[in-house]
Amino acid sequence: MANTKYIFVTGGVTSSLGKGIIAASLAKLLQARGYRTTIQKLDPYINVDPGTLNPYEHGECYVTDDGAETDLDLGHYERFLNVPTSQANNVTTGRIYQSVIEKERRGEFLGKTVQVVPHITNEIKERIQILGNSGNYDIVITEIGGTVGDIESLPYIEAVRQLLWELGENNGMVIHLTLVPYLSAAGELKTKPTQHSVKTLMESGIKADVLVCRTEHELSEELRHKLALFCNVKREAVIQSIDAKTIYDVPNLMLQEGLDAVVLKKLALIEEDRPDLTTWNKFLTKLKNPKHTVTIGLVGKYVELQDSYKSILESFIHAGAENEIKVNVESIHSEYITEKTIAEKFKSLDGILVAPGFGDRGIEGKIRAVQYAREHNVPFLGICLGMQMAVIEFARNVLGLQSANSTEMNPKTASPVINLMDEQKNIEDKGGTMRLGAWECELKAGSKVYDIYKKSMILERHRHRYEFNNDYKEKIETAGLVATGLNPKTGLVEIVELPSHPWFVGVQYHPEYKSTVANPHPLFVAFVEAALTHSEKKQNATLA
Repeated sequence: MANTKYIFVTGGVTSSLGKGIIAASLAKLLQARGYRTTIQKLDPYINVDPGTLNPYEHGECYVTDDGAETDLDLGHYERFLNVPTSQANNVTTGRIYQSVIEKERRGEFLGKTVQVVPHITNEIKERIQILGNSGNYDIVITEIGGTVGDIESLPYIEAVRQLLWELGENNGMVIHLTLVPYLSAAGELKTKPTQHSVKTLMESGIKADVLVCRTEHELSEELRHKLALFCNVKREAVIQSIDAKTIYDVPNLMLQEGLDAVVLKKLALIEEDRPDLTTWNKFLTKLKNPKHTVTIGLVGKYVELQDSYKSILESFIHAGAENEIKVNVESIHSEYITEKTIAEKFKSLDGILVAPGFGDRGIEGKIRAVQYAREHNVPFLGICLGMQMAVIEFARNVLGLQSANSTEMNPKTASPVINLMDEQKNIEDKGGTMRLGAWECELKAGSKVYDIYKKSMILERHRHRYEFNNDYKEKIETAGLVATGLNPKTGLVEIVELPSHPWFVGVQYHPEYKSTVANPHPLFVAFVEAALTHSEKKQNATLA
């Protein structure tokens, strides 16, 4: 195909309607038809990336292979498409302005007054087309964050308007995601918010080609016709997006609504056979028909907002389906775990995951959670900070180093079993300065993780500053906590496990970032399997 086609997904009425899921679902359908498809996210905030944002602000920070700290929607893109994303897939206003200002300082604008139009909009257009110009994709879907009408989004909307004009007929289109609310007092769905949203979009010079209407109730034929007439779209381009039991139902729902067919027609692309969703639907069948149930405790300090651990929660869905097990995740706030409450909170758990995080809040609760898992033989998975807490707990309660800690929590600790990397000690900037992206890890033959991965060298994504302190490695290993994964170049410890325990693994990296529908992460698959074994042992003990 000569030209890359561009699809822009905008949102109206309210935020959190699910633009990312709709974009990912459409991409899945187009991919299943044989088109090379990718998705990018344009975020209107002025942060250069979400790396410095508290998870309560924007959910988790998702990390790509090339070390980009990005929006959590990129996680959806990868989980649906099973194709890695990169820095080019996430653009923020901060990064746009930073680039333009740096160009101005270098004198690239030849004395011109630097303005939003054309300089900022030109930069946005360049960023949008990076993936398309690579030659790797037939279709690029661009999701524009925020809501139409927001001041922050205006430069992006203007850039899209210009780009649609430049691309020409059949090379670009706009999908507008909006809300059709149900008013219980009136007993009916209301189209007026959608009409106003489309009007706002048109005031910026953009006509929506497709309306995707989020709704809690079925849209009648009469209402669809009304939306088409008043919003100036074709009747078949009014797509219903009704609430689904799982986000993984959405591609099939969009297929039933004909979203992919409408898009292909608008872009003058060949619509041949129906999308091949065989593998996808096998996953859905197993997800919806579990043979067993387990309960896993997710111990973290951002548990009030589920998006803070989005990739972990999705990884449990993938691993659960793979094992035909329903995984009930019980969120446990580490700040409220005490010696008095822990037994009651944890007695029903079949597995314990201690989650990543930063800072010293809730740390002692995480350490108590590790101790409970170790002493009660409950399957344990520690991720990033969770792995570090496992090392600290072991050093304190098995080695007897009562002051063992991380220098992140206590810079003056006498036993810094977790310490700052040497190359990090003189860094003052916080953004983008951690050990980020995919790093190699060599697995120890005969270890649990070697048996899980079934290979000796793996590549996993990182996001952290502090490391296992190798000065304590010999003492800790002699006492029984073994380093079974090392970075071959630096010698840094990537994985620890307790051979004397049924299933006790801590990893410095983030396995959740690489789990997809097509390839559930092997660590999560093995952890869920271990949780089932533990559950069955408890049941047998009770019956005996």
